[in-house]
Amino acid sequence: MSDRISLRGLKARGHHGVYDFERRDGQDFVVDVELELDLARAAVTDDVTDTVHYGELAGGLVEVIAGEPVNLIETLADRLATVCLADARVAAATVTVHKPQAPIPHEFADVSVTVRRAR
Repeated sequence: MSDRISLRGLKARGHHGVYDFERRDGQDFVVDVELELDLARAAVTDDVTDTVHYGELAGGLVEVIAGEPVNLIETLADRLATVCLADARVAAATVTVHKPQAPIPHEFADVSVTVRRAR
């Protein structure tokens, strides 16, 4: 599949992590997703119902980020990929979860996990 929809830098507050203070205090997570799907029909019809509505997708992703806490961002990324694949038109989804305030006792630019799930 050569067509793609990308949503980058989606930020939401969640309470994920292995430490009690992460779950108690929460922190911001930043998510990038890339959907692989056929966009030919949407290009011809110019109708949003013939594609993935990225505003609705963002809402579903934020619900997961702000929802039930998990220990690992690997688990969070997998749950977000499931949201992306809920639309049957999506052949595959790549999800990257960034944890910019990860409890690492050293200066760092980013920590992230990327998963790709396909039908």
